[in-house]
Amino acid sequence: MPAKGKGKAPPLPLEDARLRGGIRRKLKRWFAKARRPLPWRDGYHPYRVWVSEMMLQQTQVDTVLPYYHRWMERFPDVESVAKAPEEAVLKAWEGLGYYRRARYLHKAARQIVERHQGQVPSALEDLLALPGIGRYTAGAIRSIGHDLPAPLVDGNVGRVLGRVVALGHPPASPEGQKQLWAAAEALTPSRHPRGFNEGLMELGALVCQPRNPDCPRCPLRGHCRAHALGDPEAYPPPNLRKPRPERRGVLLLLQDHGQRLLLRRRPPGGLWAGLWEPPWYEACGPEGGPKFAEELLRKSLTRLGIGAPRQHPPRFMATLRHGLTHMEWVLDSYAAHLPRSQESPAPENPAPEIDPALDQDAVEFRWADPAQRAELPMSRLARKALALIDV
Repeated sequence: MPAKGKGKAPPLPLEDARLRGGIRRKLKRWFAKARRPLPWRDGYHPYRVWVSEMMLQQTQVDTVLPYYHRWMERFPDVESVAKAPEEAVLKAWEGLGYYRRARYLHKAARQIVERHQGQVPSALEDLLALPGIGRYTAGAIRSIGHDLPAPLVDGNVGRVLGRVVALGHPPASPEGQKQLWAAAEALTPSRHPRGFNEGLMELGALVCQPRNPDCPRCPLRGHCRAHALGDPEAYPPPNLRKPRPERRGVLLLLQDHGQRLLLRRRPPGGLWAGLWEPPWYEACGPEGGPKFAEELLRKSLTRLGIGAPRQHPPRFMATLRHGLTHMEWVLDSYAAHLPRSQESPAPENPAPEIDPALDQDAVEFRWADPAQRAELPMSRLARKALALIDV
């Protein structure tokens, strides 16, 4: 028995054609029996593969499935995406997060219509020239959508290959990436690579998981250096994670007497670009809490031409927490109503009535009733806030 625990192993001789052939055959046979009946595998249309790969970035398959089906009902082909306004694309994506992916899909679809007659290209250089498509996504579209040779390395593939070769570097490190892509290039077959690449991805999702990998079920256990060393969970080493900082702010739910809510639309670049939300503001240092919320309400109403009634301060609703990849927002949410005696003016766009120091990130304002709010594309954070009043 090999000694349990992380150790060194001689390099896997991937230059050996017999070894490569054995790995490919075993993985393809396993995948043919174990593959899940996912909708983008029905016919392997390059457009459907592309959409699925964009949706699956940092998102689990079970989460993606209902969004994928709705997207395909709304946008059955590249042309339908290209012709749609951005707001409709963002609305169809709502809830998946990482909205830049949807904007990339939209921009890339227009380029595909203009330059490739509406057909998702197969050449790597053409795929890499499209917005939002990097080395992995290009390899996935070419090898899975077109069944043409191209290596790919994502989280699941990196874990499988990292264990097969007993990778000694974190997968996200430069040396780790170099070795993983070299292994993927060596192993990807020149003919019919679809089953092999999908097999790597499926093996990582179903068998070779981060914790408690099911080695007895793995078709590659006889070739796996990490398994031979007795501790597959030790490979590859974990990526170093930086602590996620916390940032605080105050969110205002300002309604008029007709239950319309004041919303702002974010600019086309940056966080949640183009999405609608109630105004919220980062609180720096000792700022925050009821006094900060009341001052923000007063300034906003003043800019709307309405005096803030002193006898009706903003009412605290809840503290919302929303984690992003690089930070976590903690927002104290307050609700307020316009006096019934006051009209709610229609904000101009951009709205000069709103203090630019408070809403420097907004490009448009509007009052929206519940039905209108349901149709506007919003982030999960905005929907969390609306849930406090839309009951």
